[in-house]
Amino acid sequence: MGILDELKSANEIKDMSIENLYKLCEDLRCFMVSNISKTGGHLASNLGVVEITVAIHNVFDTSKDRLIFDVGHQCYTHKILTGRRDGFSNLRGLGGISGFPNPDESEHDAFVSGHASTSVSVALGMARASVALGEDYSVIALIGDGALTGGLAYEGLIDAGHSGVPLIVILNDNEMSITENVGGLSNHLARLRVRPYYLTFKKIYRKTIAKIPLVGKGVTKFFRRIKGLFRSSILPSSMFENMGFTYFGPADGHNIKEVCRLLKVARDMKKPIIIHLKTTKGKGYKFAEEKPEIYHGVPCFNIGNGEPTQAPSKTFASAFGDTVLELAKKDKKILTVTAAMQSGTGLDEFAGALPKQFFDVGIAEGHAVAMAGALAKQGMLPVCAIYATFIQRAYDMVFHDVCLSNLHVVFAVDRAGLVADDGPTHQGIFDVGIFLQMPNMTVLCPSGISEMKHMLKYAIYDVKGPVAIRYPRGGCECYVTQGAPYEPMLLKEGKEIAILTYGRLTENVMEAAELLSEQGTMVSVIKLTQISGDLMSDLSDKLKDISRLYVVEECVEAGSVAQKLALEISASDLSIQVMPINLGNQIAPPATAEELMSMYGLDAKGIAERVL
Repeated sequence: MGILDELKSANEIKDMSIENLYKLCEDLRCFMVSNISKTGGHLASNLGVVEITVAIHNVFDTSKDRLIFDVGHQCYTHKILTGRRDGFSNLRGLGGISGFPNPDESEHDAFVSGHASTSVSVALGMARASVALGEDYSVIALIGDGALTGGLAYEGLIDAGHSGVPLIVILNDNEMSITENVGGLSNHLARLRVRPYYLTFKKIYRKTIAKIPLVGKGVTKFFRRIKGLFRSSILPSSMFENMGFTYFGPADGHNIKEVCRLLKVARDMKKPIIIHLKTTKGKGYKFAEEKPEIYHGVPCFNIGNGEPTQAPSKTFASAFGDTVLELAKKDKKILTVTAAMQSGTGLDEFAGALPKQFFDVGIAEGHAVAMAGALAKQGMLPVCAIYATFIQRAYDMVFHDVCLSNLHVVFAVDRAGLVADDGPTHQGIFDVGIFLQMPNMTVLCPSGISEMKHMLKYAIYDVKGPVAIRYPRGGCECYVTQGAPYEPMLLKEGKEIAILTYGRLTENVMEAAELLSEQGTMVSVIKLTQISGDLMSDLSDKLKDISRLYVVEECVEAGSVAQKLALEISASDLSIQVMPINLGNQIAPPATAEELMSMYGLDAKGIAERVL
């Protein structure tokens, strides 16, 4: 029986020897690789922070002390140690353990975190609350070097460093975010990594020259000036120290004894502290160490060879990448922009083939959108690939830096609609409302991969102004239109009742129509490919004899197509009752796509039952 099997409470970690702490780390890695191979999940990032997380639980009590994860997908060790080990057989499944911190699951999860660069701001708020209420607890933010490419992290750091309140920021520096870190921050951290050599020199200097009898003090004073010049030549002033933090590091993040020592010192200093720890992403599992970007988020895989247990299928993301690469090879004005999601958005091959036409700006969606607007203003054809959930982080820039000036930026909005596994922080259910309220915006929704490929070329060369193409995770091919103009399609003709939808839900709606016809209810089915603009001008002839219109969508109700149509119909001569079938204002939990469709009545059976 291993250390992990014998562990009954996280508090037992405080009394463990260093030897047993290392054994616990080995057990944790074995447990995670074994379980994630069966369920899928975030592997490389979690393997990289095992020692750091164990050290945190050795020094702190997270039921009282507040541990804030940045991004949050690296919380698995923390969850295992805080009583949720048994739930990992259903990791990211319906009713199972979330892949991200969730205060509803446990008092040990201090705050919801699924998007990047927020941890320091959240931690500072909690630290200030502690001071204001006179309560005695520590606050720790664990942030990766990738999350430091997001501007919000610096807003928090600048305020926190000069606040004077007790706060510990642990910088997990693995030199690798989801894709390779970019920009000045990465270079700065690389320079900081020379610090151990400088500190070794300083230690030798203090032990020798400073202790020479009679002349030691004079020599020390002279060499203090020399030391300053030496220090500045090999060690630039740390930006963290300039912000007001006391800086420790860089240290080996896999050396538990050293990490525990630094955490105890930082805890007792009662001031803003940065602890810079170097780690290896994917540590302990060969394949994840060699290719951490591939093992960032993995499906089920074979432990022996690291290969997925199911062959990958064609997806919207891969088809988007192939198509935009084909177009960009012929047109140097086409540039792609992404925010640390090169692989996830299907742009790996593009980045390798056309590096001068590809820009990964790091975890900085607002910057990506603003820059894309400027590229368009100067005559380029920017294609900005961002997940639907992350476009929320660039709301202001979509309006102010693109739509307000009617600039021709193409948004490739991946993971639109319900998203399997990752839960509420990663659902793409708000972007419909975001895009439909933007001036000058055209919004296209393909129902299949081939339709998206046609649509992308149309969006780049035929649409004027900003345009968004939104498509789901994975792939589908149902009732596609082979080319523009993208007008509403009447797929099935019925009486009095019509069901309108768009995207991949078209297949579910057509199946629902068949179920209804078997019970004697004949309905019309209308598919939209463009959900923006004056829909009634194209729909009025298809809705002449309709008294009830169901609008089926994978989004929240506020800002939905159903609401848009209800307003347009109220201003027309038609008398039609609009019935929305969507998520209302609910928050979708972790589950498979099929389970989510069933839960919200968006599968064929649920749609048919609602109509009946």
